[in-house]
Amino acid sequence: MTKIPEVRFLDRTTPPTTITLVLLAGVSALNMSIFLPSLSGMTAYFDTTYSVMQIAVSGYFLCTAILQLIIGPLSDRIGRRPVILGSLALFVLGTVGAIFAPNIWVFLLCRIIQASVASCMALSRAVVRDVYPTDQAASRIGYVTMGMSIVPMIGPVIGGGLDELFDWRASFVFLAISAGAILALTYRDLGETSRSQGMSMGQQFAQYPLLLKSVRFWGYVACTSFCAGAFYALLGGASYVAENVYSLSPRDAGLALGMPALGYFFGNYLSGRYAVKYGINALSLAGCILSLISLLISAALVSHGHDTPLVFFGMISIMGLGNGLTMPNATTGSLSIKPEIAGTASGLATAIMMGSGAMMSALASSMLSGDNAAFTLASIMAASAAASLVSILLVIWRERQQGLSAAI
Repeated sequence: MTKIPEVRFLDRTTPPTTITLVLLAGVSALNMSIFLPSLSGMTAYFDTTYSVMQIAVSGYFLCTAILQLIIGPLSDRIGRRPVILGSLALFVLGTVGAIFAPNIWVFLLCRIIQASVASCMALSRAVVRDVYPTDQAASRIGYVTMGMSIVPMIGPVIGGGLDELFDWRASFVFLAISAGAILALTYRDLGETSRSQGMSMGQQFAQYPLLLKSVRFWGYVACTSFCAGAFYALLGGASYVAENVYSLSPRDAGLALGMPALGYFFGNYLSGRYAVKYGINALSLAGCILSLISLLISAALVSHGHDTPLVFFGMISIMGLGNGLTMPNATTGSLSIKPEIAGTASGLATAIMMGSGAMMSALASSMLSGDNAAFTLASIMAASAAASLVSILLVIWRERQQGLSAAI
């Protein structure tokens, strides 16, 4: 049985505390959501179009995907600690640059630099997998993401409120201050957990074919990617729907955008509590089914005239509950194919997820127009949720057909 090391707060010789991991994952999530209520105002400020402004979302996901291919193996080579600290420092610099950006192109360049913080989300999961065995890791990741889910729940609310009190820059000031504080905490609390620092970068990259040949790895990654894809489509289109379909103010749009995160919070709580009892596949499957049903109901209600913010965002909050069941469990599955290279696996899985997220976000923003935008967005999200369900069913079928040890 794997011995779980002792954890001591603010002790760099032990693994980090759960609160530090929550904050590391949370600052990455906050960067994706806090400025969403301000997108329309930022479009006017930079004198550009909404589609160009949306690059701040979809382009961010794409840059994150590319970075993950390097960050994962690098963290397995030199350790989680230096990569996470370096990423946070870069993020602070990029955020300060965004505050003072004179035009849209400088702002988008700063968003590329900000993408470095996404490594904190991927590597916080890798740290958990370094320390805990599979089912316990799923439970711990569930609790970490449960805490993290509070951030996108309150992030748009904070961003919308700051926008109304000041302007869009206030959200980025809040980001810079928060990230600086988390950097200081992480420096004191994050002990190294990687178990494979002896492998060269070339050896780390050589592990990719082993992962890519695994049906189970692809199944788990596809499950998380399509599951997250529904949420990324929401990020790409929710601001448009909130303002142009439902005429919501930035503050009210922030409240509406926080509703899915409320469901995600409870889904992660259930994952944390029941992952060991029921297993990662059962909870992933339950989450996929719940997400798909909620989105199909949302599309049906909107198409039959029940087109209100409460109906649309309320049903999407149930999708958040399903995502909260699926994401930590399917993520743990992808990291457990080869636990000794959890950083590489996490980086590759996150790269694929973010790449698909960029496409879903761009697709949603490009297809929305007119009063039918809410139905279109719900339909795109439902299609992504259906693909996630098919993916986890493939994993379950593979394991039943060949057994866990032979399914790789």
